[in-house]
Amino acid sequence: MRPHRAVLNPSLGTVAREVALASADEVAEAIAAAKAAFPAWRDLSIAKRQAIMFRFRELLVARKDDLARIITAEHGKVHSDALGEIARAIEVVELATAFPLMTKGEFSENVSTGVDVYSLRQPLGVVGIISPFNFPAMVPLWFAPIALAAGNSVVLKPSEKDPSAAVFIAELYAEAGLPAGVLTVVHGDKEAVDVLLTHEDVAAISFVGSTPIAQYVYETGSKHGKRVQALGGAKNHMLVLPDADLDVTADAAVNAGFGSAGERCMAISVVLAVESIADELQAKIAERMQGIRTGDGTRDNDMGPLISAAHRDKVVGYIGTAEADGATVVVDGRDPEVDGDPNGFWVKPTLLDKVPTESKAYQEEIFGPVLSIVRVASYEEGLELINANPFGNGTAIFTNDGGAARRFQNEVQVGMVGVNVPIPVPVGYHSFGGWKQSAFGQGKAYGKHAFDIYTREKVVTSRWLDPSHGGLNLGFPSN
Repeated sequence: MRPHRAVLNPSLGTVAREVALASADEVAEAIAAAKAAFPAWRDLSIAKRQAIMFRFRELLVARKDDLARIITAEHGKVHSDALGEIARAIEVVELATAFPLMTKGEFSENVSTGVDVYSLRQPLGVVGIISPFNFPAMVPLWFAPIALAAGNSVVLKPSEKDPSAAVFIAELYAEAGLPAGVLTVVHGDKEAVDVLLTHEDVAAISFVGSTPIAQYVYETGSKHGKRVQALGGAKNHMLVLPDADLDVTADAAVNAGFGSAGERCMAISVVLAVESIADELQAKIAERMQGIRTGDGTRDNDMGPLISAAHRDKVVGYIGTAEADGATVVVDGRDPEVDGDPNGFWVKPTLLDKVPTESKAYQEEIFGPVLSIVRVASYEEGLELINANPFGNGTAIFTNDGGAARRFQNEVQVGMVGVNVPIPVPVGYHSFGGWKQSAFGQGKAYGKHAFDIYTREKVVTSRWLDPSHGGLNLGFPSN
């Protein structure tokens, strides 16, 4: 009998449904279907392919509320946050509709007498996408629309924790006219992942998840000859200088620290406060946290539960670790009273101050609603902490000093930088990707770089022969 995995409603702590996990043979069947569908999809005219992309965009916009409800039911994030996730995904879907402009080749006429050289950008074949639980719609839609628009076929393996959003997206693609086999959803665990990473008919892998798994995906996929982009974890810092507007900064820290219960790879988890303003900033952040409504995502709340009981316990453990290591628990989110079922996986927003940098609560990704304040003496000390961190996903500086901001964006060793912007996720026509242990392989998602990942260049040197140009010449070709 095929193994099943429980899909929970995190707001209730109960099983909502079960998902059947594909065997290795079933994943191989999905890959075979994608391979069989690829030639016809690749050769479909640009006009017809683009029409399907536009039709999918219209269906997604029309049905976004339905998709948001699916996300809330399985992930737990509040409905408005789920709609925000979809809105950011639509940016990339809209970019994908412009694929004819992004996949054009180049042409050089008469490089030698009667000889032309031109390049073609052609799809790779079968692309595997492995997406995480925290953005069950947005991350698949970072990758699949561009891979499909470029002419590839796709096998998508969503997280088994909240798999229904991926199925809904695939159904919309089918309704838009995408041929059978061009996009296939397979559910599974590590067994399914390993088939995608090792199967000879998979040309490329796109992945988002934790850093250890991202590194495994990169190493395994690359070893088996695949083009791999693997986006990993983060520990994002916000550096606050003394001249910053502390009201704006406190709003930003709360929004960036606790949105989606902190289950974002771009969440701000550490505020580096220059000592002279640290007390005032801490008080402003704590004051704002009192108004955050935590509870069931289907109700009028600001923040929902964590994804599972195990993850809740892990986050609570980090709070205890920080406290044991000498941090001050300013706002304690443990054992919370919430607007929701007491069996849900709740941790309310938590604020820690004076967190030692030696503590695991500082060094490791918590991935929950825990904001740590680390006090620094100066810009230089704050920058040094950011650059010493093994992660390099996102960072921000809050200041009214343009020179300091310009210096920061030049000196910081992080892939995405915000200046008075707490979560610097680029818009769809720029690319998303971190540095250091936050990204492996060809780590840029969406934007123009994504079309480079999902295509390969072929260069043609062409001459249409004139009979008068015949004859033997064993020398090197010349003008």
